[in-house]
Amino acid sequence: MFVARYIYPALLAHSTKRQITVLTGMRRTGKTTLLKQLMAQCDIPQKHYFDLERIDVRTLFSEPNYETIVQALSRQGTDFSKKVLICIDEIQLAPNLPSVLKYLYDSYDIKFIVTGSSAYYMKNQFSESLAGRKKIFEIFPLTFGELLAFKGIQGGRPEIKSAAKFVTSEYERLKAYYDEYVDFGGFPEVVLAESAEDKRDLISDILSSYINFDLTLLSDIRNPTNLFKLIKLLSVRIGTKLDISKLTSLTGMARQTVENYLDLLEKSYLIKTIPVLAKSPDREIVKARKVYFLDNGIASLAGELSSGSKFENAVFNQLAHRGEIAYYQLKTGREIDFILDQKQCFEVKETATEADLKHTESLARNLDITESYVIGRHPVRVFEGFIWGGFLQ
Repeated sequence: MFVARYIYPALLAHSTKRQITVLTGMRRTGKTTLLKQLMAQCDIPQKHYFDLERIDVRTLFSEPNYETIVQALSRQGTDFSKKVLICIDEIQLAPNLPSVLKYLYDSYDIKFIVTGSSAYYMKNQFSESLAGRKKIFEIFPLTFGELLAFKGIQGGRPEIKSAAKFVTSEYERLKAYYDEYVDFGGFPEVVLAESAEDKRDLISDILSSYINFDLTLLSDIRNPTNLFKLIKLLSVRIGTKLDISKLTSLTGMARQTVENYLDLLEKSYLIKTIPVLAKSPDREIVKARKVYFLDNGIASLAGELSSGSKFENAVFNQLAHRGEIAYYQLKTGREIDFILDQKQCFEVKETATEADLKHTESLARNLDITESYVIGRHPVRVFEGFIWGGFLQ
């Protein structure tokens, strides 16, 4: 059974447009499932699906004469005088594919829907050769609301103000699922696995594949052990400002190498750094970015995380799919954890109090933001402006 992702309506709408539809993100986030569903719902009669993990398919798309591809498909009965749908999985496995797509796109009436796991490659190669011919859609691990849907549990996607209305029965109904999301994240296979041990094994395999395959394709990494060491160091720094000098010292790598690896990890969807929102640079921290992981299961596996760090990372991912995230901090150390689209402020506390909300509201006034909330995991106290994390679906 296909469970629609939040991004699916946008993908479906774009599948009818002439532009190339590109799905990218970490491997095993569900790109192939989305691709095949789009293919099934497309009303173009002539359809082809190609998986570039197959050697014979890679050989076909590596032909130096691109017309050979057209000839091969014509022999299979495809009429290129009419519209054709071509779906291609794992395009990063064929380095010359952007050139192939550009030629075929310009020469024939072909709708392409393609997937690729390597964002760094996708953004660089596609930006150069397919300008104006493509639109990139980023596919992330499941949100908490999508996790519920995958498990057949009724959920929703309430607005922030609706999420701030605490309903005890809903909390009791969803609490165990939310704890699972905080601990194990949102990779579809992991969500559907039955036992905690199976979930951990799958997460370990996903991380290993990411380092050994995705990153190997993207960069000349001579020592994967150093990269894993950096990932572990980042996981225990969730929600803290990046200190490049400290990371350089702890890893023993050159500063430029650390900076290159951080850039690679972010562009390939393992981590995300967020900026500080500053209006009065003389009073505020203005440069340092904070780091978060784009999946809680990966973050938990990589390092020994505190319960609070896991919860904050989960909330980051829940808010990130709603808009642009920043943080705010005075030089005195007082801060707001998250600011959404420069309109709403959020403090994250496992056990929240009214004092936490007042603290956030007072800082928000510096930014002329009037809407503030405290997001908590344990609703020991429920008050106006309190949001239980599980209601942010």
